[in-house]
Amino acid sequence: MKDGIRRGKQNNLGNIRLKLLGLLACCTLGIAAMAQDINEVEHALGDSDYETILCILTVLAEQGNADVQFYLGEMYYYGYGVPRDDEEEAMRWYRMAAEQGNTYAQNNLGEMYYYGHGVPRDDEEAVRWYRMAAEQGSTYAQNNLGEMYYYGHGVPRDYKEAVRWYRMAAEQGNTRAQNNLGGVYYYGKGGLRDYKEAVRWYRMASMQRHKENEAFHVDGGGDYEASLGTFAVLAEQGNADVQNYLGEMYYRGWFVPTDYAEAVRWYRMAAEQGNAIAQNNLGYMYYLGWGVLQDDEEAVRWYQMAVEQGNAIAQNNLGEMYYYGHGVLQDYEEAVRWYRMAAEQGNAIAQYHLGYMYYYGHGVLQDYEEAVRWYRMAAEQGDLRALYQLDKSILWG
Repeated sequence: MKDGIRRGKQNNLGNIRLKLLGLLACCTLGIAAMAQDINEVEHALGDSDYETILCILTVLAEQGNADVQFYLGEMYYYGYGVPRDDEEEAMRWYRMAAEQGNTYAQNNLGEMYYYGHGVPRDDEEAVRWYRMAAEQGSTYAQNNLGEMYYYGHGVPRDYKEAVRWYRMAAEQGNTRAQNNLGGVYYYGKGGLRDYKEAVRWYRMASMQRHKENEAFHVDGGGDYEASLGTFAVLAEQGNADVQNYLGEMYYRGWFVPTDYAEAVRWYRMAAEQGNAIAQNNLGYMYYLGWGVLQDDEEAVRWYQMAVEQGNAIAQNNLGEMYYYGHGVLQDYEEAVRWYRMAAEQGNAIAQYHLGYMYYYGHGVLQDYEEAVRWYRMAAEQGDLRALYQLDKSILWG
């Protein structure tokens, strides 16, 4: 969810331009009365004359037209008819429209708070605006709200609530929500693992993108060979999530013979598209030398790409590299830094590692109370090593 691309926002500038001209045709009576159709309106305004459009929209927006306020926010966000992108001014117009109930503006306002564009970053405020739009039926906002529940941003993590919102959007044809719902069922978050259901939603997402393609058919009889074929088709079409999942299937031997080289091939495809999970997975394969020549420095390189996107598993793995001096100079303090990042995101392995560092005074001042705090967090998630450390040291309770 954190990739600089505005989630759920349609940022095709050509589409925005046509929508603006259409809006002017409806709202600017003096011009629309003389125009036979949208093309004549466009001609009257001049090709790509956004300064003129901005001037007209500003007058209408100041009169309280919420749709116009939203599109004016779009122009400031993208820098149409203004010297540069102006996120604060975009926020101002989005807010006016959002407060009048415009769902597009409410969703975008949520995104501005989520990414910290034009305002300080505030996940709880993002959730508030997403919810307003979602409850009015915005599929973009429903998917975004689902993602907030899935990752625990601004609300307690709740996979079932995430699924509820994903499903609302997915059943209305939102491809991102369909893809997200497939991921929930594939990974089994919240105890919901169901490969057939995962394939069904991935297939819907693919068909939504490629309506002309009728090659995806998986019967309902547990045909995992067909499921694998569906994953392969989706992956070949460039779906990075599915490429990573296919790598997992070959890595773990799910319904196919274990094949580390094939796992690496799919992980690499996804990783090169920026998929953080795949970047971590590829780094791990280099670390172990499975399917590729063992290369600690290459492992570190892929871990670093993943941690830049906030991947907690990669943060822990990078901490391990610094702890042992694999591919980098050994540095306990740097190891602690990465363990802490992952631990604060709830990664139980990193919580155990951080407790270990405090217990033995590696990279931090020795602190038994802090050690037990982190051991306890890990133990509560079922980490057996943390349970053993607590029992051995008589620290529990």
